[in-house]
Amino acid sequence: MSDNLMEKVVSLCKRKGFVYPGSDIYGGLANTWDYGPLGSQLKKNIQDAWWKFFVTDRKDMVGLDASILMNPKVWHASGHVASFNDALVDCKECKARIRADHLIEDALDDVKVEGLELADLDKLIENNKIPCPHCGKNNFTEARVFNLLFQTHIGPVAKDSEPVFLRGEVAQAMFVNFKNIQESSRKKLPFGIASVGKAFRNEITPGNFIFRTIEFDLMEFEYFIKESEWEKTFDYWIEEMKKWLDIAGIDSKKTRIREHTADELSHYSKKTVDIEFDTPFGWKELYGCAYRTNFDLSNHQEKSKKNMEYLDPETNEKFIPHVIEPTFGLTRSVLMVLLSAYTEEVVKDADGNEDTRIVLKFNKKIAPFQVAILPLQKQQIEKADEVFEKIGKKFNCDFDTTGTIGKRYRRQDEIGTPYCVTIDFDTEEDGSVTVRDRDTMEQKRIKIDELENYIAEQLELD
Repeated sequence: MSDNLMEKVVSLCKRKGFVYPGSDIYGGLANTWDYGPLGSQLKKNIQDAWWKFFVTDRKDMVGLDASILMNPKVWHASGHVASFNDALVDCKECKARIRADHLIEDALDDVKVEGLELADLDKLIENNKIPCPHCGKNNFTEARVFNLLFQTHIGPVAKDSEPVFLRGEVAQAMFVNFKNIQESSRKKLPFGIASVGKAFRNEITPGNFIFRTIEFDLMEFEYFIKESEWEKTFDYWIEEMKKWLDIAGIDSKKTRIREHTADELSHYSKKTVDIEFDTPFGWKELYGCAYRTNFDLSNHQEKSKKNMEYLDPETNEKFIPHVIEPTFGLTRSVLMVLLSAYTEEVVKDADGNEDTRIVLKFNKKIAPFQVAILPLQKQQIEKADEVFEKIGKKFNCDFDTTGTIGKRYRRQDEIGTPYCVTIDFDTEEDGSVTVRDRDTMEQKRIKIDELENYIAEQLELD
């Protein structure tokens, strides 16, 4: 299955309504995707679980929902306008535009390209006869710099208006708002500011579905500390990030921790660690944790001429806090959750015939639907409606009346629904329904009046 796992997941996503190609009826737009009924709910469930674990369940974290558009001076101050660049090459044969570092890394596993000059990238591509991933030829233009920020304009006439940028990350808004948030929330160090939202990068990338796109969602926080506390705080957040993998339903056996080498570190980072996932297209970065020192706050203080210092209420000492930054790609999380959940099982029917059951074994709280309500025949639809009214406000419920009960079970397995509730001919007599477990396929008769508590208990146990 691992050989074509990605192919199977992409196919399932479109068939079942998780993810569709963007602008599909017009031939699509490269690296854009739309999240369908199931995908949008899965994405929201992951985001809500992340917010609960890292923000609302804690006393030392507050939230921020910041504007996508910011004063362009922010991006000049942060260095994005000057240095947020990629080296690109064009294939002269098929006209494909490709990131030079990705081209080299995919072809040469032992070569580090971070920090190399354009001329060095050109030599690596030419000397190793690296083929174009689209046409197989080795005939490229020279590498050239390409800025990743999307630029737009404010004002009715573009030539007379001020250029602004779609944000390339969500972190800068948390730095810019540090004083506002600290003073209004009266938080003492250490504390964090968390944010979830869209970011945009005008990059040319290979496919790999929703792994790397030009529009994506980030979940991250900046955790402000005293400099002396950075090492123990860094280690603490790595452990919390590992706990999050289980909550999200990401297979921890397919992850590893990799620390950046000195030549890989960003200009603002003293230490960065990635949590990587063993995808069908290689080990890839899923999440990251960086010690950004006090670079960002100091830089914004210098450029804006606004005081970014923190006053310690116990010592009356003034200083610019240092920062630990755990970053989580929400879009990537969706993909890794799907890759972790996808399962094929050989099962036997009542006659002993073998069949392949496709199951998405999501964490039951993360699944788009927790319950599917299945009236056995039309005569039970009215009773099924009553069951829906009883539990529909507590759990995300699907309502399926089409096909045999066996086929409906399979459909719910394939979209990851943990529990199927069947209303049958005996329901009117005994006030009970049949509850089927997705993972074990075991069935139990449960009183309708006890159904909500039963399912809630099962979800809490998981």
